[in-house]
Amino acid sequence: MGHGGMDMPSEGAKCNMNMLFTWDTTNLCIIFPQWRIYSTISLLLSLLGVIILTAGYELVRELSRRYEASSAEYVNRLPNIVSIKDDDEDVRERSSYLWAGKNVGEAEKKQKLLKALLYAVQVFYSFFIMLLFMTYNGWVMLSVAVGAFVGYLAFSHSSSTKSVACH
Repeated sequence: MGHGGMDMPSEGAKCNMNMLFTWDTTNLCIIFPQWRIYSTISLLLSLLGVIILTAGYELVRELSRRYEASSAEYVNRLPNIVSIKDDDEDVRERSSYLWAGKNVGEAEKKQKLLKALLYAVQVFYSFFIMLLFMTYNGWVMLSVAVGAFVGYLAFSHSSSTKSVACH
C-alpha cells in the first residue's frame, strides 16, 4: 500500500554523503544512517539537536576547568608537606594530626585520574563535533557555530582564548 504524499523516508533511500560544501539536505545523514533528514521538521529538530550537543561541549569544558581549579584549591588548603625519604621513593604526607593518614601522592593520583577522564570525554566530544562539521552541510555547520555561541554564553566563565581545535 503506497503512502504517496507522506513525508517519510523511503526504505531504498541512501545517505547523501558530500565531500564539498552544500546547502542541500536531500537524504542528508548526520553521522549515523539512522539520523537522516527526510523533512523540514526533521531538519529543524536535527539542527536544534546539533546546537544542544555543541553547547553541551562547552558545559563539559567548563566543568573540567572548575574541577581543575577546585582540586588545585584543595591541595593549597592542606597543611604543609613533610617529605620523608624512604628507601626507594619519596613518601609525602601531611604534617597535621587533623590530616593523619592523608597521603598526598594518593590524592594526586586520584585527581590526575579524574582529570584524565574529563580530558578523554572532551576529546571524544570534540571529535564527535568534528564529524558533525564534516557533513559539509552549511546548515549543520551553522548549527555547530550557534551551539558554540550559546554554550559559551550559558556555561563559560573564563577566557575564550582556548583553542577550538579538535582537542
